[in-house]
Amino acid sequence: MTSLVRHRLTPDQAGPALRALSEWTPEDVPAGGVHPGDIGWYLRFDDAVVHLWTADGTPVAAGFLDGKALRVTTAPGAGVEAIAADAEELLAPDERRTDGLPMPGFRRELEDPWAVLSWTPRPVAATRAEFVDAGSAADRVLVQRSAFPGSTFTVERWHAMKRSPAGDLAVETLVRTPEGAPAAAVTGWFAGEGRCALLEPVGTHPDHRGHGYGREAVLAACAALAERGASAVAVVTPKSLTLAVALYRSAGFTLVRENHDWVAA
Repeated sequence: MTSLVRHRLTPDQAGPALRALSEWTPEDVPAGGVHPGDIGWYLRFDDAVVHLWTADGTPVAAGFLDGKALRVTTAPGAGVEAIAADAEELLAPDERRTDGLPMPGFRRELEDPWAVLSWTPRPVAATRAEFVDAGSAADRVLVQRSAFPGSTFTVERWHAMKRSPAGDLAVETLVRTPEGAPAAAVTGWFAGEGRCALLEPVGTHPDHRGHGYGREAVLAACAALAERGASAVAVVTPKSLTLAVALYRSAGFTLVRENHDWVAA
């Protein structure tokens, strides 16, 4: 009988989950509910916990709790029912929502879908974007905190993300105003040559929206990921965020599909 085991990984131990997710990432768009970049962004937290399921020692699923949702990607051909039965133990009574893993008795939430958009590598004109490093991390953090009210991102968490096992997968771009103020920033994630990369997160400072800074940051990140060997670049955003969807379309992204969370019936 196949032995299914769930492993609880700390940030320093997340390498096996990242490698498995990279292997399961297709050429065109991410599979399941988790891309290696989702894990990479999550590893900014020192107390992050990544779950890796193995069957007879072979990885078959990986994921993490993202707020009230359990996000999981399973290996092609994996026994989803057994993984779901075990994964349900991770859900608190008031946190019964999954992304990428159907649960018995759950229903698809149709009201608020996720738009999955993909960019195919192509020539990109020169932009004003710069790559983020330790010297510009504070400006990258400033954009994040301004673009997303309630964000807890800090320079310390930026360093934690960069020193994690996913740090080398990250490609970050920053665009400034002509006066030098940080205006837009993107974190992109490489999943391996010939596999789809991911943008997560993307943000523009509210004081500088409507000037094309976000589009430039997006295109610069896409170009850098394609140069590393990504076959495509995807982004996932709530379909209801029409301005975000319009930004990605203006950068050449096309809508590939809609994803729906699973919620307790």
